Amino acid sequence: MAIVYLARDERHERPVALKVLRPELASEIGAERFLREIKIAAGLTHPHILPLYDSGEADGFLFYVMPNMEGRSLRERLDRDRQLPLNEALRIGQEIASALDYAHRHGVVHRDIKPENVLLHEGAALVADFGVGKALSAAEGQITQTGIAVGTPTYMSPEQASAEYEVDGRSDLYSLGCVLYEMLTGEPPYTGPTAQAVIAKRFISPIPHVRVLRDVPDALDAAVTRSLSRTPVDRYPSGVEFAAALRSALSGPVSTPDGVPAVEKDAPDKKSIAVLPFANMSADPENEYFSDGMTEEIINVLGKVPGIQVASRTSSFAFKGKEIDVRTIGEKLGVGSVLEGSVRKVGQRIRITTQLTDVTNGYNLWNETFDRQLEDVFAIQDEISRAIAEALKVKLVGSTETLVVPTTANLEAYNLYLKGRFFYNKFTEADLRRGIELFEQALERDPKYARAHAGIADCWSFLADDWVAPDEAYPKAKAAAMHALDLEPSLGDAFTALGKVLCWYEWDFVGAERELTRAVKLNPNSAEAHFVFGSALPCVAKLDRGIEELRQALVLDPLSPLFSRWLGRYLLFSGAYDGAIEQSRRTLELEGSYFHAFLDTGSAYLGMGQPEKALEWYRRGQSLPSSVRSYDAHLVRALAALGQLDEAQAILERLEREAKEHYLRSEVIAMGYAAVGDFDRAFACLEEALTARSAGLIFVHLDPGYAPLHGDPRFQDIVTAVGVR
Repeated sequence: MAIVYLARDERHERPVALKVLRPELASEIGAERFLREIKIAAGLTHPHILPLYDSGEADGFLFYVMPNMEGRSLRERLDRDRQLPLNEALRIGQEIASALDYAHRHGVVHRDIKPENVLLHEGAALVADFGVGKALSAAEGQITQTGIAVGTPTYMSPEQASAEYEVDGRSDLYSLGCVLYEMLTGEPPYTGPTAQAVIAKRFISPIPHVRVLRDVPDALDAAVTRSLSRTPVDRYPSGVEFAAALRSALSGPVSTPDGVPAVEKDAPDKKSIAVLPFANMSADPENEYFSDGMTEEIINVLGKVPGIQVASRTSSFAFKGKEIDVRTIGEKLGVGSVLEGSVRKVGQRIRITTQLTDVTNGYNLWNETFDRQLEDVFAIQDEISRAIAEALKVKLVGSTETLVVPTTANLEAYNLYLKGRFFYNKFTEADLRRGIELFEQALERDPKYARAHAGIADCWSFLADDWVAPDEAYPKAKAAAMHALDLEPSLGDAFTALGKVLCWYEWDFVGAERELTRAVKLNPNSAEAHFVFGSALPCVAKLDRGIEELRQALVLDPLSPLFSRWLGRYLLFSGAYDGAIEQSRRTLELEGSYFHAFLDTGSAYLGMGQPEKALEWYRRGQSLPSSVRSYDAHLVRALAALGQLDEAQAILERLEREAKEHYLRSEVIAMGYAAVGDFDRAFACLEEALTARSAGLIFVHLDPGYAPLHGDPRFQDIVTAVGVR
């Protein structure tokens, strides 16, 4: 909003900060209004408000003058340390709240509270730029009409962002909540690639909880959450009440993160471990694929050592780039030790440093630096894995045998494989297709590279249904999995990939159960193997066992939104609607943009006879960028229950048009037609899904979306054709 100059006050012989309003803003406020309103702000005298020295107009420019403070801003402090100690963060929060309370009582709203506007001087917080707040408030209408952004999207309240409601002091308290959240977690509560995306999340994403990223007292988590309420009336009414809540926050017990199964609250097994993403210390940032790959390889090796429980990749990588105490990580993941490391790759030479820490006492159990040639990469993985097993006092069977058998003799193929896994783990259509390309390039260097075939199978299975028609993707996935097993008959990942195809596409549920039982036996620490196994069990009348497998997957990978979401969906299938809503809430705390969890919540409310709430959750889910258009059929279900048939029919007509242009999930659209009573079209859609062998049909006998069709004899024909029971 202003250009800041370092100037000298000649009268008092002191350096000052001279702030000149940008011309487009100055022209809308006007000199007379600016000088009148800023005079009121200049009367603010508070120990935590940076004073206003002077203001004026010169040659059409509006300016105001403030002290040039020594020390740093809160932004500089956060850039250096990311997270602040609890006591310090709460003290700074209380000081800002006190300053805001004083200003609000004098009719001044700041409108741009952010770390850059909080100066740290002699250990105390000073809020800067109150001088322009009053003038901005007075000229709000003219400014917003011109499209000039007043405020900062990352810290802006919903009412300020929408410009539809009058902004008062509670807007500043929302911004303070954002700042406090960042001081505690190291990141703002809402992030996104654009300012519009950040603002949108304020209206559609769940309010984030501090305790998901850092163990804090329940009272502190509740205080921050209340300050971030979308509706002003739900926040603290004044800064003094917010400050009081912060003062008492440290007196409560420390909480454990939601979304982690209850068993994780017990004392962690000393022989359990999380391998954190190795830091890429190479000069080339593109070598990140190699450091990530080394991490994943060690996770996989340790996962096959009997007696060691290893946190899965998803949960470990949730801490990538975050400076969080290992004790906190241990509690979140339910492990007794944490392995950290870094990788520096220069040409054909690599240096890997590692450190194993006991999370219960912070003691170092083992550390080592490996400075080798790239060709020694498998030997290094073996040495690290053996050292960890020894440090955890796990007796290895056949101690003279190597834990890591080289998967290929071609280092270029291995590099390409690691790159393929790097892109696979991004789980977008473009990245999955890029992963396939890299795995295929690896096979050009080594046609017998079994794991590259398994990687291709994984990519095609993930692309199927939502992005690629099942009859195109799954056969390619199966062919790749079979190639992998021909080359390496004991490759657990290949059995898991084969099980996906047998269950989700070929509907050979008995065969899927057989192959996935082998996958779990070969790699009992594989959360994905338990998850896929769990997907087959409801198809053979074993829903309860499927829920158990999903819970086991979450024990191994407690921060996985995918596994958490499917547990909620299975609870929905079982009729446990309250449990489904609670599990979906936990999923959204793990990943606020997981649109399926919104839909599952809506379906649970619909099952409970609350279509208004169902429609709200369906709309929120389908408004997210990650949503899939087929699922607009859920909106139809809620609209039909509310009697709003015109809008419901319009959505179905639009889906029919879109289905002619690109692939949509027919079995999902069938739910919409079932809801409006058009059973003939619903069964026609189900027949289309049968022809395409869409994976969604394997739960046709359990999904409440098909309940209206149960009385029609054609429904049993569909169930029989799929083969579920």
